[in-house]
Amino acid sequence: MAARPLVSVFSLTGDKAGETTLPEVMTAPLRPDIVQFVHTNMAKNNRQAYAVSPWAGKNVSASSWGTGRAVARIPRVGGGGTSRSGQGAFGNMCRGGRMFAPTKTWRKWHRKINSTQRRYAVASALAASAVPALVMARGHKVDDVPEIPLVMDSSIESAKKTSAAKDILAAVGALADVEKAADSKKIRAGKGKARGRKYTLRRGPLVIYKNNDGVEQAFRNLPGVELC
Repeated sequence: MAARPLVSVFSLTGDKAGETTLPEVMTAPLRPDIVQFVHTNMAKNNRQAYAVSPWAGKNVSASSWGTGRAVARIPRVGGGGTSRSGQGAFGNMCRGGRMFAPTKTWRKWHRKINSTQRRYAVASALAASAVPALVMARGHKVDDVPEIPLVMDSSIESAKKTSAAKDILAAVGALADVEKAADSKKIRAGKGKARGRKYTLRRGPLVIYKNNDGVEQAFRNLPGVELC
């Protein structure tokens, strides 16, 4: 097997501090078809069942007038003295009737996904994050970042203050992506505003660390920055 490519390791000041081999997962095949399939099906597992009321459109007493009266045989509301009497009922073509094929809660909402396909999708998505052209096409501001993926010295795990985190990001040219995310904060369109999801925000840098010696507290308050 061919040797894996080397990547630079940068210090907190943005200077090159060494080299290391690129993890093998970063050279996995790019399969957008598998990533899209897994993402689409995993997203279905967060859905909640919904259905119309079983009695919607059925809350009147109605029966057909039968043949011989030169009107359609749809069930009609009985009685008199109101505009509702004599009107068609129940049918999906009627005003105030039930819908066609009322939705049920026992629809197949969730999807099983093969474990191997899930792993393949994760590996493929990670590998795509190591291609600068794809990262830039995604909208990230990485013009001043010296290398992608950007590997930093493990001393970053000891950063404890957000001000220190901003200085580190600025030193490696990644602060522009955070500012882009901060500037993108908008009020969500639609009902999500009233459901605890008032704002939308673009994604920023992803910080991957091994030991949390303060790095999570330092980076977690920066808009768009995610940690894992």
